[in-house]
Amino acid sequence: QDHALLGPQKSDIFMMSDFLFYMYLTKIFTIFAASMNILLTILGLISLGLGILGAFLPVLPTTPLLLLAAALFLRGNRRLYDWLMNHPKLGPYISNFLKHKAIPLRVKVIAISTLWITLLYCAIFLDVHMILRLCFLAIATGVTIHILSYKTLDGKDK
Repeated sequence: QDHALLGPQKSDIFMMSDFLFYMYLTKIFTIFAASMNILLTILGLISLGLGILGAFLPVLPTTPLLLLAAALFLRGNRRLYDWLMNHPKLGPYISNFLKHKAIPLRVKVIAISTLWITLLYCAIFLDVHMILRLCFLAIATGVTIHILSYKTLDGKDK
């Protein structure tokens, strides 16, 4: 008997439903991937903004936030990753840290000095509870220990 005269067979229907299911999954994956890229880019921009603020505010950690931004951009927006890594100020900062796992002496001195000046000012001159004053000092101590735990990048490593 001629297969075409009998109409669609069960195997044909299953093949068609498998194909439609595959197409449906492909569409969902495409939408999910695009949504993830947008989400990763937004999170990268937030991390980049906080990292830049961290250069001026002693409590925000600049290096981890910039590294996070680079990682998020690498997975979500290659163009922003390339821009960040080629940025005249931020690019060398990130690549030096990734390459040497070290912080330049100048950056260490500025970070620790700014941290202690700001948090000592808060602990001494703000009208806050004694526990909060002790928290300021504990944060300053912890961040200082963390910064000093990294090697110091000297001029020949650049």
